[in-house]
Amino acid sequence: MSLSLRDQLLKAGLVNQKQVSQTNKAEKKQKRLEHKGQVEVDDTQQRLAKEAMADKAKRDQELNRQQQEKAEQKARAAQVKQLIEATRLPKLNSEDYYNFVDDKKVKRIAVNALMRSKLSNGSLAVVSFAGGYEVIPREAAVKIQERDPHRVLLLNTHVEEANEDDPYAAYKIPDDLMW
Repeated sequence: MSLSLRDQLLKAGLVNQKQVSQTNKAEKKQKRLEHKGQVEVDDTQQRLAKEAMADKAKRDQELNRQQQEKAEQKARAAQVKQLIEATRLPKLNSEDYYNFVDDKKVKRIAVNALMRSKLSNGSLAVVSFAGGYEVIPREAAVKIQERDPHRVLLLNTHVEEANEDDPYAAYKIPDDLMW
């Protein structure tokens, strides 16, 4: 059977019975006064421990939120990639190009006459994908724009019909001039 520290000190002769009884008496008196509320209890250790636990809980919540955000970003990126791969139109090899702006630079993509008109009226859109550019339908581009607006480089809005009072209604302005 293991002995308490007091018993071990008493047995080793480091303290005598009178000192042990004085210490016991002082402890009992302190507990009684604390119980009656006459002496203020030293609870700094408990308070510090509670504060440390609260700080740790805050840090844990912040880390969980950051991890959840990263997971959501990965999921959105995967959805965008899947949408582009599923809806992209095949690349063309033609001498006719459609120009658009990407990061303050003019880029171009090979198109035919039908694709040019659809890009101009907003039926098709240009998105960045895997270091290049892809042409996709408007519906897919709108979905991608909801998830990652920086991916959609060109998405023209549908042109509204002109007013009947417009004096220049008979003169159509070309969307893309060929030089």
